[in-house]
Amino acid sequence: MMVFSKTQRIAAISFAAVALTLFVIFKPSALPVDSGEVRRGPLQITLDAEGVTRVNDRFVIAAPVTGKLIRITLEEGDRVRKGDVVAAVVPPELNAREYREAAARARSARAMLDEAIARQKRALLGFSQADRRSERYRKLYSEGAVSKEAFEVAENEAGVLKREVEAARSAVEGARQSFEALQAPVDLKISGKPVTVLSPADGRILRIHEKSERVINAGSPLVDIGDSTAIEIVIDVLSSDATKVRPGHRVVIRDWGGEKELQGVVKTIAPGAFTKISALGIEEKRVNIVALLNEYEPLLGDNFRVQAKIVLREATHVLQVPVSSLFRGRDEWRLFVIEDGKAVERSVKIGIRGAFQAEVLSGVTAGQKVVVHPTNELKDGTRVKMQE
Repeated sequence: MMVFSKTQRIAAISFAAVALTLFVIFKPSALPVDSGEVRRGPLQITLDAEGVTRVNDRFVIAAPVTGKLIRITLEEGDRVRKGDVVAAVVPPELNAREYREAAARARSARAMLDEAIARQKRALLGFSQADRRSERYRKLYSEGAVSKEAFEVAENEAGVLKREVEAARSAVEGARQSFEALQAPVDLKISGKPVTVLSPADGRILRIHEKSERVINAGSPLVDIGDSTAIEIVIDVLSSDATKVRPGHRVVIRDWGGEKELQGVVKTIAPGAFTKISALGIEEKRVNIVALLNEYEPLLGDNFRVQAKIVLREATHVLQVPVSSLFRGRDEWRLFVIEDGKAVERSVKIGIRGAFQAEVLSGVTAGQKVVVHPTNELKDGTRVKMQE
């Protein structure tokens, strides 16, 4: 048996102590990381944008003839009934040329009235078909033959077309009033008699363009009239985002001044885009999305600013992880799961993605902790410490 001298034992102990000290000193410390939790819950894919309110059925009442406007006594906000006098214009005596021009304007107004009647008939036909389809889907849904989503889409479509019928009916009334006003000088050969301008529908005075007495030209806007209870939201979004929106999508209105969120539905998507300069001076192609409120909100008026959230897709109970925890591998999504104080790299399959959360179909389970905002220093098996 080998016997170590006292000096050898002291040297061995000293070497072991130095080795242990060096190991402790140079041992890599745990990498501090931010963490998130895998959990189940509702998930939405939304499109957030700014919007403005406007009265759905808005009528811009214009002067039917050239002449002297009699001072308008109405005030903005006053209620008017259909057929009420809102303004009066005293035209000069018509000569032969002016009479021919007045007759031509009257014929043009008649053509516009005929066009409005045709649009009303087309809207009525579309609503009739959509209403019948909605009733069929109602019966099929009660029998379990169609999904709830298909029934709701058919019902929403019928509701949107019903509002279009109402708008078309109001447009016919407005065109008829304009025609009658333009036809009056031709029929009566007015000379010094005032031409009254009547309200085409019930509503409120939204704006008075010309209030004081002065000479105006035919076609000059006088007042805006509309039903302030029929408010729609105009939301402008990038054209690339507008392609994802469909009529019937749910819309949530926030930051409008009230305490509660307002609910609405997408009515139409404008068929054409327009150019808008962003705050950074970049030209953008944007598209107007028009949404209708489900319920009338008396605090909202015309041309109010709101924040709108269009819900493109949503699920009520899905497994999800923070989007910031994901990164791309060669051909798949990956993330780091924290297990026993170490970061373990995992491959996951992703479903729908929202702005902050993403649905995960496989690879992790509810309750696990994952690393969010992983750095380049983080590798598979690295010891980590979750930060507060």
